[in-house]
Amino acid sequence: MEIKIVKQIMDWNEECHSELNNKLDNNKVTMINVMGSPGAGKTTFILNLIREFKREGLKVGVIEGDIAGKIDAEKIAKEGIEVVQLNTDGACHIEAESIKNILPSFDLKSLDLIIVENIGNLVCPAEFNIGEHLKIALLSVPEGDDKVEKYPLMFANSDGLIITKSDLKDYFEFSYSKVFDDAIKRNGKIRTFAVNSKIDGCLSEVKEWILSKRNKS
Repeated sequence: MEIKIVKQIMDWNEECHSELNNKLDNNKVTMINVMGSPGAGKTTFILNLIREFKREGLKVGVIEGDIAGKIDAEKIAKEGIEVVQLNTDGACHIEAESIKNILPSFDLKSLDLIIVENIGNLVCPAEFNIGEHLKIALLSVPEGDDKVEKYPLMFANSDGLIITKSDLKDYFEFSYSKVFDDAIKRNGKIRTFAVNSKIDGCLSEVKEWILSKRNKS
């Protein structure tokens, strides 16, 4: 019985995911789902990515997912970016229906991209499609190089893997090659990057990759 209930929920979520994906396609908007643990640097990554997109003249909206509060949304709003705060009140992930309810808050015809910051963990967000075109998983150096092995679904389902906080690599035993090899074993198509957010333009390669994927969609 429990297995049937879970399958019904996932099927329903997939239908909503497809509906959202088609709506975004019709409006030529690309949605990016950014996932990772608390403290992985998701908000900093999004802010840096927004700055890269601004240099290209692209307009971005953000959906900021948190269990509670609006601290990160306020940081993004200071950049002059349209942002909607989504509080899940305890849920460990965002589902497609929540995005469907939020999407009317944006004028899709005035946007090129929407970035979603998912709830901070490496388990639940990996299981739910939310209408996105790209999934990006973040893993910070202080978290350790064993996380792909411990949480394989997150990286198996992601289009990109970003290792963040590379400026701290001298303070931790962290093997980039292990992380990248572990990810590629589970997902031969995953694109991997290592970034240092303290350097301006640190996401230029990530931006070019996203734009190349966007142009093909």
